Amino acid sequence: MTNSVHTNTSAAIALQNLSRTNDRLGDVQGRISTGLKVQGAKDNAAIWAIAQQQRADVGALGAVKQSLDRATSIADVALSAGESVSDLLNQLKEKVVAAKDTSLKTQSRELLNADFQALLRAIGSAVENATFDGGNILDGSLSAGIRFLANADATSFVTLSVKDLSLGGAIIELSTSDSLLTLTGATQALTRLDDSITQLNAALGEIGAQAKQIEAHNSFVSKLVDTLESGIGNLVDADLAKESARLQALQVQQQLGAQSLSIANQAPQIILSLFRGG
Repeated sequence: MTNSVHTNTSAAIALQNLSRTNDRLGDVQGRISTGLKVQGAKDNAAIWAIAQQQRADVGALGAVKQSLDRATSIADVALSAGESVSDLLNQLKEKVVAAKDTSLKTQSRELLNADFQALLRAIGSAVENATFDGGNILDGSLSAGIRFLANADATSFVTLSVKDLSLGGAIIELSTSDSLLTLTGATQALTRLDDSITQLNAALGEIGAQAKQIEAHNSFVSKLVDTLESGIGNLVDADLAKESARLQALQVQQQLGAQSLSIANQAPQIILSLFRGG
């Protein structure tokens, strides 16, 4: 090798090696600090693009889960109100059957009728207040069921059906115009009451089945999100145990490279010794 004060080949080679080591060390430190082996498109364009698409799906499924959570809440409120109405109808049955007694005096009938009307008002209040986040599927305010998101593309939905429990409707046939003041009125009220109980039980059964479906789908979405996040991790997460071993090895290489460069930089000093007098 030519000895020259203009060109120090050994130092240039040592510097190139040290630069490569520093670059690799920077990459390892980046993976350790972020926990990611693919931090951006320049690390691995294909893997990064796949991971980004999956992250978008996870975000969309988060919105789906929020929609399903809202559906569950609306259904739970409706079921609670419906069960309260069912209990009130059972109490009404006692009042109506008692009013069928032909031996009742006028005052007794009036008291029974007062209780009857109070229970009807309680039913109306329960139905009116069965609202969650503005959604009420029991008061007849909606002409169609409420649809909730079911997939990340917003192309599939689950529906919570409307069940109108308003007084004097198709399900609760009793209304405030019914009266127990006469035997005839009590007889008519009993017929409507029996029909109402049967129809209400069927309606609540349908709401319960839909709520169960929504709950099951919500559970599936949660598991799907967990699976997608695990898949993203498999693609882009760094193996920190391996990165720790690489870091230690590269730190040693960095120190050795620095020493090698220092030694190479001292080589031109040898030329001075050739020109010293004896």
